[in-house]
Amino acid sequence: MPSSSLLRGAFAAATLYAGLGVAQDTPGDVGEHPDWPRWCGKVYESGYPSFEPGGHTVAPPTNGSTFLHVQFQPRYSLYLSTETSASFVVNAALSPWHGGAYVNSTTDGASAPEPFTDLVFSINLVDDDTPLVENRIPVNATGVEFEFDLSRLTPQLTPYEVVLFGASEHGDHNYTATGELLYLPDNPTGSATKVDNLKGGLLFKNAQTDGAFVPLLPYGYYGTYNGSTKKAASDEFVRNYTSNGKGLNAIISLASFPDTNPVYDSMDEHGLNFMFDLRGSYKNLTETEQRVNTIKHHSSLFGYWTADEPDGWQVAFETTPAAQALIHKLDPYHPVAITLNCQDFYFGEYAAGGDILMEDVYPIAINGTYSKWGTACNATLGDCGCDNCEGTVQDVSSRLDDLSQYEQWLGNWPKTKFHNPQVFHGEDYWFRDPTPAEARAMNALAFNRGATGIFGWTWPGSAALFDVHSEMAAVVTKAPVRDFLLGGKPSPLALPGYPEVVDAAYWIQGKKMLVSVVNGGYEDITGSVSIALPAAATSIKSVPFGGLSWQLLGGQLTVNGLPAMSASFIVLKLEAAK
Repeated sequence: MPSSSLLRGAFAAATLYAGLGVAQDTPGDVGEHPDWPRWCGKVYESGYPSFEPGGHTVAPPTNGSTFLHVQFQPRYSLYLSTETSASFVVNAALSPWHGGAYVNSTTDGASAPEPFTDLVFSINLVDDDTPLVENRIPVNATGVEFEFDLSRLTPQLTPYEVVLFGASEHGDHNYTATGELLYLPDNPTGSATKVDNLKGGLLFKNAQTDGAFVPLLPYGYYGTYNGSTKKAASDEFVRNYTSNGKGLNAIISLASFPDTNPVYDSMDEHGLNFMFDLRGSYKNLTETEQRVNTIKHHSSLFGYWTADEPDGWQVAFETTPAAQALIHKLDPYHPVAITLNCQDFYFGEYAAGGDILMEDVYPIAINGTYSKWGTACNATLGDCGCDNCEGTVQDVSSRLDDLSQYEQWLGNWPKTKFHNPQVFHGEDYWFRDPTPAEARAMNALAFNRGATGIFGWTWPGSAALFDVHSEMAAVVTKAPVRDFLLGGKPSPLALPGYPEVVDAAYWIQGKKMLVSVVNGGYEDITGSVSIALPAAATSIKSVPFGGLSWQLLGGQLTVNGLPAMSASFIVLKLEAAK
């Protein structure tokens, strides 16, 4: 049981679902040499030859042609009967790989050709061809939102099938795409979570939000509870874990107790959002059904977690989608998350089983070239605790970059991504905990790459790191920082003249901008550091995180020195548009 799951497997021996006798994952048959000890498709014990593991996601071949890749999704993963309108997000991107053939010409056959600059389309219900949207989108535009009225639909527990028909102005080029729309009856005593298919964040509602959907950036740990059935004990657990509601706001519940334990009632009462752990049950659909039906009514539930590193375990491809489909049927109000461990082993097949993808890159204090198993670690051999990692904080941003690149190559709609920070050491893979500074830097790098949730493995653990993450959670789970991180995808900031370990991104919301700056190196950058901004700013409104004395001078963001392994969030006021 290699990689992070060696640690997880030992930990899980004390956290199995009571009474069901469930086991952790066992190695599957995906890839080459399934009878050998493998992780991420690669053999990891000495005495075996290396081999090409396969499963790589690469750019599709191209012949120089241009294609029009038409895609669409509902803006949100679900809508409720209490809502009156919804919207679709449409992409009409030019692609070298995906879509239908495109030429910049359209004609009715009787007149001279015109440029093909707009796609005329309708989005219809499949059942009766009722049009929900009829509009047009410029060719090569993406992320364009089109609103429609929900009053023509009846709420139901299964998705509506929808189809987009698109054509050039004169109808001589045609394109289609299919999708689903989930329009549900309200569940006023439970909860519901929307996944934002445009910006990647979550919205959550329950009775404590007065039935209104509010932004949720979940930040917490994979955490355990002692199993006490006394309400005083469970209330104390929630208060301590959340720092009395001022720190962590979410937990993935690693439970060594029955699903009826009152700790879930305490989470409901005190507003600790939880993702329910099904990793020991997801392969057994009967157990999965039993457990989902037991837990789905809780008002603090915001999602389910099924597979822990199925790519590392080489689990059969169909396993996680089968669990996901069952959960969607039993509880269509909440998304399903999975954790991926490998840098590049059948990403598309394994990502298919989750609505939310979590990566668990654990790079700190590893030997990235030679493992405890007595082998080298490289693209075809070995397991060093972090697949194909360099052993730096930049492994986090690199992995998230990789996952986004794979989605683009596969032509997939981007999924919501969470980061699982390393908050542990041991098992002869990780020789120390991350420092507080490394922990902050890795999370900031994840945010700079669009992560919209954080869950560390595991708690209880280091008190120092718990304090670090609680302090950071107090900033990023609340306005104004939360609203930037969930309100749009980050854009990179160019930093010419600075080392590659300096990383920066920005978000713009109306007349304000958030800038995140990370020095992910182990050396201070001395002297004045200046960063050119993508928009004209008039002042710094606040520096909610990092503790550095940033200034706005000559239209640039400046600071006197950038300490090693530091992270800063700066909110600026922008000039009004002229």
